[in-house]
Amino acid sequence: MSQDPSHSSHAPHAHQRAGHSGAAESAHGHAHAGHRQGAASAPSTGTIGTAATEAQWTCPMHPEILRDAPGDCPICGMALVPVAGTGAGAEADDSESRDLARRLRVGVALSIPLVVLAMAPMIGIHEPFGLQPRARGWVEMLLGTPVVLWAGKLILHKFWLSLVHRALNMYTLIGLGVGIAYLYSLAAVLAPGRFPQAFREHDGAVGTYFEAAAVIVTLVILGDFLQSRAMGQTSRAIQQLLKLAPNQAWRLRVDGTEEQVPLDTVAMGDRLRVKPGEKIPVDGVVLEGASRVDESMITGEPVPVAKTAGDKVTGATVNGNGSITIRAERVGAETLLARIVHMVGQAQRTRAPIQRLADVIAAYFVQVVIAIAIVTALAWWFLGPEPKFSYAFINAISVLIIACPCALGLATPISMTVAMGQGARVGILFRNAEAIERMRDIDTVVVDKTGTLTLGRPAMTDFSVQGVSENEVLALVAGVEQLSEHPIGHAIVEAARSRGIMPAAVEDFRALNGWGVQAEIDGRRVLVGSRNFLAQQGVDTRHWEEQGDAWRAEAKTVVYFAVGGMAAGIAAVADPIKESTPEAIAGLRRLGVRIVMLTGDSRRTADAVARQLGIDEALADVLPEHKADHVKLLQADGRKVAMAGDGINDAPALAQADVGIAMGTGTDVAMESATVTLVKGDLRGIERAIVLSRATMRNIRQNLLFAFGYNALGIPLAAGVLYPAFGLLLSPMFAGAAMAMSSVSVVTNALRLNRVKL
Repeated sequence: MSQDPSHSSHAPHAHQRAGHSGAAESAHGHAHAGHRQGAASAPSTGTIGTAATEAQWTCPMHPEILRDAPGDCPICGMALVPVAGTGAGAEADDSESRDLARRLRVGVALSIPLVVLAMAPMIGIHEPFGLQPRARGWVEMLLGTPVVLWAGKLILHKFWLSLVHRALNMYTLIGLGVGIAYLYSLAAVLAPGRFPQAFREHDGAVGTYFEAAAVIVTLVILGDFLQSRAMGQTSRAIQQLLKLAPNQAWRLRVDGTEEQVPLDTVAMGDRLRVKPGEKIPVDGVVLEGASRVDESMITGEPVPVAKTAGDKVTGATVNGNGSITIRAERVGAETLLARIVHMVGQAQRTRAPIQRLADVIAAYFVQVVIAIAIVTALAWWFLGPEPKFSYAFINAISVLIIACPCALGLATPISMTVAMGQGARVGILFRNAEAIERMRDIDTVVVDKTGTLTLGRPAMTDFSVQGVSENEVLALVAGVEQLSEHPIGHAIVEAARSRGIMPAAVEDFRALNGWGVQAEIDGRRVLVGSRNFLAQQGVDTRHWEEQGDAWRAEAKTVVYFAVGGMAAGIAAVADPIKESTPEAIAGLRRLGVRIVMLTGDSRRTADAVARQLGIDEALADVLPEHKADHVKLLQADGRKVAMAGDGINDAPALAQADVGIAMGTGTDVAMESATVTLVKGDLRGIERAIVLSRATMRNIRQNLLFAFGYNALGIPLAAGVLYPAFGLLLSPMFAGAAMAMSSVSVVTNALRLNRVKL
């Protein structure tokens, strides 16, 4: 039960907790566009692990704020946090946490005796330590002033900035509550005779509130300190990636000797030696040697990958027991690790659509809370019991303190930040926050076959001709295909070379996207492509139909070719299914996702692959330019579509889909068109992305419900709605404790996403 103010020289304090435990708060303050600061684009990450770009800081609630040094957000007043991967100094700088810790120690040391002095009369000790009421007021002032003016200097500074920038925020409310309580108490000690009788209590003394101001400051600092520590964990996954990057490399000289050089001096084309157990310094291709490389820091897969001459390797992965020589192909900001950090840094500064609700509330929240505090004070002044002023004063301050809007503003961005870091750790890169939100609703996944379901490295398995030399025709076909970018063409060229057959020289090469290729060789026109392509050119392929159908039934792709206007034969190319594809398809089906395969292959080949993998629907003979049309048709049926592809011809469909998913092993164009990139090119990443998205959105809803519920309950309690029935009031100190812990609770809840099993 609260004490009657007549029994104390202090305002009424609620010695009962008002039925809530550290709930969340409401939105951040007046976030208008006029305070947009800095560039929204992500900086280049520079050379990872060495000469990274200048460290930059951003606001967790206002990602458009970008600064070159630590500081406070001019909109909400929150401390800026490091932008993922923009420099080692960002992650290493803990000066703010150390400063908060110093202020917290002082606040606790002085607030404890201050609370003891203030509370003593409430338990019947009217002269604690032999101090008369007048002397006790001076001692309380001496104890409370350093806490408010020194420990709370940061809070008061942010309060002042919120007024200067006309951006009312959480520190506006805290500053009002603390400032009014302190200034009123200061006047009560220094000039008590100037106060009218209405401001005095039953014993004639003017009440002071130094303990309330000091404890609130201390609790706010505690909340900021805990929040700063917790925020430091939100980009932990990216920081761990950055720490894995090596700083030096062994470069081979022309004479074959080696020298150890700083990583930032390595250039494209340099030959580098990677010794057993060392980290691979840059992205490159193996020239000599063989080893197994641990790529788990990029892909999340624990099994080392075998590497031999011709295989690509990724910077910052760990070499196994073998020694290999590599040629540097991507260095500095072009390495995969640097691009991952860059993409995550960009994505973490984007807003999700779900955040709009919090933003709308934020625009008016602080003004509404101040209005509620004024109404509360007036109601207690005119309708409350004696001493009316004490009740009015303390309840208004409680409203201001408990409503500090941090938790609601943090609810969405903090969860998104953690989720993006968690995704990056397992090789899932989200381009923006909207992609995470959209991924939750995906019910249909459209996949390209080549390079997505398959390895994307097809090999020629059969080659059949009639009436002509097989080697001669293979040389002609390989000659045409050597100018093609299509994987099937590469397979035919490789097959010819493996047999010791050199592709013929060609003239007048032309490629018809999705149909085939043609060229002139020694005056003869050579056509290579689909059955329909040859038919369009007037070539009769009926002789080869039976054999072609048999190969297609085995899920092989059939290629027809003609020389001089006559069908010369057919070839079969098979692209092995990725080992992970069946597991990925099964996982998606468990999530209730429908799988649709788009392919330029024939109907029989497409159906064979679909039956083998358990795919729900296969669309065959689809030209590249029509893939986006098929995605549109699915969307028109009300489906939420994710498109997964890896080639240039997939880019329009990736852009059309609700979520475009690029295989990291594919082209840069596909990655730029997509909103999600799977670094390893493993379809199991789609299942993981959906699981992570659903967990993230569930986490955000929890945060928002927590924050809205906190304010819906806390503000009425602070205003005193329980007093008429139960005689209970909420002390500003308890309000401060709940406020301080609410944002910490939101951050802690968001960090639970690091434990999501992917």
